[in-house]
Amino acid sequence: MGHTALVALGGHAILRKDEPPTIARQFLHTRRAMRHLLQLVQQGWGLVLTHGNGPQVGHILIRSELARGKAYPVPLSVAVAESEGEIGYVIQQSLYNELAAAGLVRPIVTVLTQVVVDKDDPAFQHPTKPIGPFYPDEDAVILRRKGWPLAYAEGHGWRRVVASPRPVRIIEGEIVGRLAEQEVIVIAAGGGGIPVVEERGRLRGVDAVIDKDLASAVLAVSIHAELLLLLTDVRKAALDYGGPGHTDLDMLTVAQAEQYAREGHFPAGSMGPKVEGAVQFLKAGGRRAIITTPEALGPALDGLDGTVLVP
Repeated sequence: MGHTALVALGGHAILRKDEPPTIARQFLHTRRAMRHLLQLVQQGWGLVLTHGNGPQVGHILIRSELARGKAYPVPLSVAVAESEGEIGYVIQQSLYNELAAAGLVRPIVTVLTQVVVDKDDPAFQHPTKPIGPFYPDEDAVILRRKGWPLAYAEGHGWRRVVASPRPVRIIEGEIVGRLAEQEVIVIAAGGGGIPVVEERGRLRGVDAVIDKDLASAVLAVSIHAELLLLLTDVRKAALDYGGPGHTDLDMLTVAQAEQYAREGHFPAGSMGPKVEGAVQFLKAGGRRAIITTPEALGPALDGLDGTVLVP
């Protein structure tokens, strides 16, 4: 095959906000997304898939809270690992069935992926990422005593917030790359990966959430991917998104992307990490990155849709 594409699936490709968060729905949307990826397999690309996990981790933590006193509590790092297994199973089976229906055979495997973060990352001093259930005032008092940082959401209550440190290194990156070279489709770094810190050569899980797109870029560099596909719910990145000056972007160089980012066109909570991850990938030797939807993947690969980023 000789060339590898890393495909980062946005959360909407698996579970949408306006629908009941059921396993059946996850399979439904995942099957649809996998159909669009068949063309990459047919074209001979080696494939590594990453994915979001926000709703799934939230539900794992809710179950843990509701079972308090009856089952052991689940730390956030373990919840991320559980979500990698859950979503990996959904993607593996969905992709297997779509490949079989198209007369294609490729082995597929999910790799539980640990991602090293810096224990001195400033994000640990300023946690901002909300996770898990909402709590009433009386529970919030108790949780603060436990040392949990909390943020208040009007009309909902208090919610735990954790750090979102930058990914530094993928522990399983080498084996993911070797599997891809052997024509194995690999699902890895789900939800940004399991956050760990490294101390004197030993790993320890930490309560944090790693941005999926930034972790995908680190993994893409680690496996020497040529193409980074960031699949989301909009066909193209844009300037002044949704505003009076809305302008879709067909192609961006690294320099243009960095300039528009400085001007505030790519918000941190949406397009920002995707553009930043693409830039990081290209600066490290990647050839091409594309931001688009699963449905527009085919035309985007031919340069007819999506936003293409080049060095």
